[in-house]
Amino acid sequence: MAPGRLFLVPSPLSEAPQERVIPGYVWESIAHIRHFAVEEERTARRFLSKGCFKGRIDTLSLYTVNEHSTAEQIERTAQVMLDGNDMALISEAGLPAVADPGAALVQIAHNHNVEIVPFVGPSSLMMALMSSGLNGQCFAFSGYIPVKSPERKARLQEMEARSARLHESEILIETPYRNDSLFADMLSTLKPATRLCIAADITGESQFIRTRSIAQWRKEPLSIGKRPCVFIFLA
Repeated sequence: MAPGRLFLVPSPLSEAPQERVIPGYVWESIAHIRHFAVEEERTARRFLSKGCFKGRIDTLSLYTVNEHSTAEQIERTAQVMLDGNDMALISEAGLPAVADPGAALVQIAHNHNVEIVPFVGPSSLMMALMSSGLNGQCFAFSGYIPVKSPERKARLQEMEARSARLHESEILIETPYRNDSLFADMLSTLKPATRLCIAADITGESQFIRTRSIAQWRKEPLSIGKRPCVFIFLA
């Protein structure tokens, strides 16, 4: 039996109306799918109900793929595709498999020659980079860096040195409740001339995107709060 396909479906970054960020053809393309690998079932059901599955949610099978999923659990989810069923992968926000545990499912799909069907949609990383005014031709995404301040400051210094050497924009994210502590460590560690972009709540009503030098940020106190945020700096 030929395997099914794996559709990579974007989801909104905020509570903005879906039609503003999810192309209509995405829903047309996945209307036939009955199997979904999702990061969180409750959120996924709400998202699918607002799309083309209103009134049909009970006909769908949802499989959890998140940071707590074991390799064996993800293998069992992948078996649904290998049995000939099309499946869609949805993360909590933005593009699936980018800074997202769903990447493990995509890897399994490649191992078994499953056709991958990606769709365009909002990416907080790329939307932040394109809005930052920093180098969009040479950049690196480091994801989450150490939580403890001493280790975090050391990593920031390493990243800043690399940025200066390569003229590379450094992109990172943090759990929202740690945004302000990361920002504080950046202000105390990075050099005054280094430019830093704060991109918070992208596409949301409280969207905030601003690039300033570290010296300027030190003069302009800012509380980011518990909002999804992308940090980008360039030495």
